[in-house]
Amino acid sequence: MIKAKKYLGQHFLADKNIAGKIADSLINENALPVLEIGPGTGVLTEKLICKNFNLSLIEIDIESVEYLRKNYDNKFRLIHADFLKTDISKILENEFCVVGNLPYNISSQIFFKILEEKHRIPEVVCMIQKEVAERMASSHGNKTYGILSVIIQLFYKIEYLFTVNENVFIPPPKVKSGVIRLTRYRDHIEGINEKQLLKVVKTAFNQRRKTIRNSLKSILPEKFDFNNHYLSLRPEQLSPEDFVKLTELIYK
Repeated sequence: MIKAKKYLGQHFLADKNIAGKIADSLINENALPVLEIGPGTGVLTEKLICKNFNLSLIEIDIESVEYLRKNYDNKFRLIHADFLKTDISKILENEFCVVGNLPYNISSQIFFKILEEKHRIPEVVCMIQKEVAERMASSHGNKTYGILSVIIQLFYKIEYLFTVNENVFIPPPKVKSGVIRLTRYRDHIEGINEKQLLKVVKTAFNQRRKTIRNSLKSILPEKFDFNNHYLSLRPEQLSPEDFVKLTELIYK
């Protein structure tokens, strides 16, 4: 067994039953190719192989790559690369599903990368830190609701599936994990510039204790209707669709 690298923030899953539950959570109703991010020692990979998916793996750690090649030769396509720095279109040309036990310290960055490819990714099943999973699935009005909650929910339905205890990992993390499923319901928003939308959401939540009137002061146009009811609300009180409407009002 190879050792987890601390700098990767990776805790290798060791429980085959949990791996089976994660693999079973991927519906993949159209039998699309599947990309596993960060397979590590292949515990989840083994269960995915049993599903007869057209499977590709992307792994940054050379020790993991060598281990996988030695133990699961010719069962999948294996790419030794950093997912965050890789042009995924060169690996998979059409639609595909994503699955994985994601490193805690870069999970948010991975989700933003997935969002860049949302037109090609209809489903994601992954295990992440429980707190992050709950935050992503949180609805507006909750303190845990934030930037990632808004942006993900604008394109995907989020389901929190189950909690995973610390003792099923090597080495055990100090926190529990959560498994979530994202199911895409749209891949664009008509008439909206997504960069502008993201700017509005990020600017609002960067000063989340302030009202929209104050947090967005730097980007509100001079001719904006300052009697608009959104201005008296705090960011967590706005639904994802409210942020779409607010972006339209600011940049119309």
